[in-house]
Amino acid sequence: MAELILDAVKTLYAGGVVAHPTETCYGLAVDIFQKSAVEKLYRLKSMPFSKQVSVLVRDLEEAQQYGEFSTLAVQYALKYWPGALTIIVPRKPSVPLWINPGDDTIGFRVSSNKKTRELLAAFGGPVTTTSANVSGESCAYKVADFLDQGLAPDFVIDSGQIGAELPSTIVRVDGNEVEVLRQGSVAV
Repeated sequence: MAELILDAVKTLYAGGVVAHPTETCYGLAVDIFQKSAVEKLYRLKSMPFSKQVSVLVRDLEEAQQYGEFSTLAVQYALKYWPGALTIIVPRKPSVPLWINPGDDTIGFRVSSNKKTRELLAAFGGPVTTTSANVSGESCAYKVADFLDQGLAPDFVIDSGQIGAELPSTIVRVDGNEVEVLRQGSVAV
């Protein structure tokens, strides 16, 4: 495994913030089980704690450890993952309370980006996923984009220019009901 990925994993274990590529734009990851890391992420982005983050997982099986996936939610995951679709479902008690406190749902995503998939496989657990930008600023399609905003994560997986697509599509699946919250690069 590449030294780059191992260094990124060490950063996550140490409670650091890792900038990583996705199929859309650069994202920021922290270990969801480290409250101080999640708080650091919010401070880094100058993001209010009321704003939600999603959880990046390796696959549907891992997502089902943390979220209640109805038959319809499973169908969406099987059709669009890995890819730029975030699926919001009811959360399980296994999700730490400091992830989106006060909300009984959580969004999950499985990235198709090779380096991010390698990162998740090496880390062995779920991480946050949120765009690598200062809250309210433009998405970052290259490292200079978020550095120019004053964003300084602890570690960067630099993949050069990426994506330049729309952000991920976000759907909320409640039983047999689907609500598109944000139409992005995946048409649903």
